[in-house]
Amino acid sequence: MHGPRLTPDILLRAYAEGLFPMAERRDDPTLYWVSPEQRGILPLDSFHVPRRLARTVRSGRFTVTADQAFAQVMQGCAAPAPGREQSWINEEIFRLYTALAASGQAHSLECWREGALVGGLYGVQLGAAFFGESMFSAERDASKVALVHLVERLRRGGFVLLDTQFLTAHLAGFGAIEIARADYLVRLRGAIARAAVWPRD
Repeated sequence: MHGPRLTPDILLRAYAEGLFPMAERRDDPTLYWVSPEQRGILPLDSFHVPRRLARTVRSGRFTVTADQAFAQVMQGCAAPAPGREQSWINEEIFRLYTALAASGQAHSLECWREGALVGGLYGVQLGAAFFGESMFSAERDASKVALVHLVERLRRGGFVLLDTQFLTAHLAGFGAIEIARADYLVRLRGAIARAAVWPRD
């Protein structure tokens, strides 16, 4: 992606058209736009929580917060991990999304254990759509617990679309599905035309 430098406003307009940016690797300064032919979404009304995970959520093993450590969550998502040595999150992605967070258009959920950040996720809000960007776990189940809390918040706030971008086996276990790009764009337009509130508590 070359030409004028991207701004948060351009980024939001791209999301409204079904596009999102990625980098080839964390040290590559350029970005490219992605619009998958098959789009991953997680229907909020059929979200499935496995029984063992439900017990973990109820146990209170993790302290879960919202919008308390957005930059640190992004750094956790970009950090090398077993089976994921590279990352599509480069400095430009970091600049853009932390700016969105500062303006209240991007949000994070954090999982803490004994005062340490051990997992979380972040994404972008546009109308009643939430675009999940990335998640990480430094301790078993931390990102999954963050996802459970995210879905609860989105339901409470009146959101109607949770975009996961791609479908993975991990997300399929929660009820995520793939839909054709044309179907996705219809749902997207309907969602961004509606109002939703990101709960502050």
